[in-house]
Amino acid sequence: MTGTLILPEWLIVSARETPHHGWGIRIQAERITDLGPNQDLRKKYPGDQLLEAGGQVLSPGFVNAHTHLYGVLAHGIPLANAPDGFWPFLKDFWWPRVEDRIDSAMLRAAVEWQCQLMLKSGVTTFYDCLEAPNFLPGCLEVEAEVVARHGQRAILSFEATQRISEAHGLLGLQENYDFTSIHRQQQDLIQGLMCYHTLFTCSPDFIRRAFKMAGELSCLVHMHCSEGAYEPEYALEHYGKRPIQFYDQLGVLGPNMLASQCVQLDMEEVALLAQRGAQVTHMPLSNCEVGGGIAPIPQLAAAGVTIGLGSDSYIDNFFEVMRGAFLIHKANQRDPRLMPASLVYFMATEGGARALHLPRVGKLAPGWKADLQLIDAAFPTPAAGWNLYDQLILYRNPEHVKLVMVDGRILLRDGQLKTDYDPLARQALHTQAERLWQAAR
Repeated sequence: MTGTLILPEWLIVSARETPHHGWGIRIQAERITDLGPNQDLRKKYPGDQLLEAGGQVLSPGFVNAHTHLYGVLAHGIPLANAPDGFWPFLKDFWWPRVEDRIDSAMLRAAVEWQCQLMLKSGVTTFYDCLEAPNFLPGCLEVEAEVVARHGQRAILSFEATQRISEAHGLLGLQENYDFTSIHRQQQDLIQGLMCYHTLFTCSPDFIRRAFKMAGELSCLVHMHCSEGAYEPEYALEHYGKRPIQFYDQLGVLGPNMLASQCVQLDMEEVALLAQRGAQVTHMPLSNCEVGGGIAPIPQLAAAGVTIGLGSDSYIDNFFEVMRGAFLIHKANQRDPRLMPASLVYFMATEGGARALHLPRVGKLAPGWKADLQLIDAAFPTPAAGWNLYDQLILYRNPEHVKLVMVDGRILLRDGQLKTDYDPLARQALHTQAERLWQAAR
């Protein structure tokens, strides 16, 4: 069986390794079967199709480990007064004016646009958390229909919450359970997981139920955790413990927990996350937007916690997200040695895949999935193995992404989408955003 050789100037196998100059890979079907110096691959596989990529970096595709695709509808929404804190942001703005109003037409337009945008940004895999309490049941299948046309690897979930009612919360958990069960059987590129909101919108019994249902499916449980000071204060007042400590007391803190945000943690919580093997996802730019603070990511990484990187659907240029993670912590902790470029790039690729429990994704090695991108390597200054990650994070943007492949299938080439996409996506998004904004006025 013949394959395809991709022969770039640089090959990134894993961000935990120094990039290889003049190396490439061989692909058969959806997997990588070999790698090595370009000249050796040419000789070894003379009958293979050649994809010459001189002057380019062959990299694992990015893994956007936390986003809310519907969130793009709120970009630029008219606001008479900006929320003056995290709790007002949720209670007075996000819940009533955005989340509670999402319907099928709005969701389809947002997901269509966001899938296109992510592909152009080198994102081959993403995890989406849908918050649309008045669009139950069946909302995840509506979303999956759009995602499937684009061919990306995706995990989709609904954020169950009791803030409306107990019955409504259970309906949200069931949405996740049914969707995850069906797509696990289909074994396609789209999967699911269990998801609920927070400690301050979900009871301990509800949380235990979510983890029990996840145990039946052997899947992750996602929740937002300590995005601002409100949740730690709530947990201390109601349970006498901080959130991570309380989760540990409940017996649910462990390898099947995916906690996003994790901004307002203390060092005991950092240690507990590491000891119990929980995963964390980091959204550096959106944490700034809501005034939540800056997460202790350098400390979590030093403790050995698996960390993925996400856009939160705030700024979806994934190079910008990496730049945020690369720079913010240096300034916040006044130490330029923190968050080296290789660590940030790892979080954006293999770290994100590990956080999402996706096997053989995020690394370009034999037996791993052919989820990859080619990035223009014409940097302002010379590239070398020791500076390539810095060059990519600081000096590249979506316009430099030349090719995107998922599961061995080319989805973008020379800046042009190869998928079954809607060319009128921007117009549809404008129409649906205006609907949302008019209802919110």
